[in-house]
Amino acid sequence: MRFLTVFCALLCFGGALCAQDGFEPLFDGKTLSGWEGDSRLWRVENGEIVGSTDGVKITHNTFLIYRKAEFGDFVLRAEVKLRNGNSGIQFRSTALDDYVVHGYQADMAHNNWWGSIYDEKGKRGVMVNGWKGKAQYVVHPGWNDVSVHCQGNRIRVTVNGMVTSELEDDAKLKGVIALQLHVGPEMEARFRNIRIKALE
Repeated sequence: MRFLTVFCALLCFGGALCAQDGFEPLFDGKTLSGWEGDSRLWRVENGEIVGSTDGVKITHNTFLIYRKAEFGDFVLRAEVKLRNGNSGIQFRSTALDDYVVHGYQADMAHNNWWGSIYDEKGKRGVMVNGWKGKAQYVVHPGWNDVSVHCQGNRIRVTVNGMVTSELEDDAKLKGVIALQLHVGPEMEARFRNIRIKALE
């Protein structure tokens, strides 16, 4: 029995191959199956989704979009590491042409904006600033745990165990999940252990 437990733990290492605590992986750790984006910008490396604009000039914010399903009420968890630049995790969003996305974003940037909620390609801009006085005290130079909790019109973003943003808003109650690369200087963002649990 102990051998079987250890074997299962090894299979589930990194959260890439099986569900735990009701969470289902959105990334298999090996391929971009289920995701769609500009192939010049996105790759898989060492069990991580890597987005980089190194050597590629982009003219607008671009996204890797999860295409297998849309999500309404859920808890999403991921580990994220930024080398520099600005990135984010879109949720309850609408996919447009040319790998562009509109909607809620759990924002993050080098030394700024982590833990905030932003209206990507919308008119409301920063909806909740979760960085100042909150995420700025808990974000690490390396990997950071990000959680997005959506139920009904309530949205909550948590970074490394700290609740950084809470919002009640019903502009969109269901939509796609996507990962961002921001226009501007060359940048890199890494994502791993991306998993989701649907809520009833």
